Amino acid sequence: MAQSSVLRGMATITYYAADHAAAKKWYSEFLGIAPYFDMPGYFEFRLGDYQHELGVIDAGYAPPARSGETGGAVTYWHVEDIKATFDRLITLGATEFEPITARGQEGSGFVTAAVTDPFGNIIGIMTNPHYLEILKQKTAL
Repeated sequence: MAQSSVLRGMATITYYAADHAAAKKWYSEFLGIAPYFDMPGYFEFRLGDYQHELGVIDAGYAPPARSGETGGAVTYWHVEDIKATFDRLITLGATEFEPITARGQEGSGFVTAAVTDPFGNIIGIMTNPHYLEILKQKTAL
């Protein structure tokens, strides 16, 4: 039986970038696709099994209270090969924020890592057996 929740799922995550044009080039190269939505000050990709949205906003539009320091919540994106994805992000100019780390009980399959993109945003990546289990259930319907 499905549970009801106030938070139903990630819809859009947005990052800020002072060099908006460079961010568009960097993310397009990393993701291997161009943004599906692109206008001055904002571009957006639809990604993955559920077409979650990743948007990048020109930092000039950031709320005045936004900190310039790296930090805050980390959104982890499920990836098939965490080491290859982590290495590619580093090759493209990201820096390590959190090394590849096994989580939970030994052999559970939960592994995380995070990088800081060249624009100061944290990108979390993860292998997540729960994600795969839910995806399998959804695609079996």
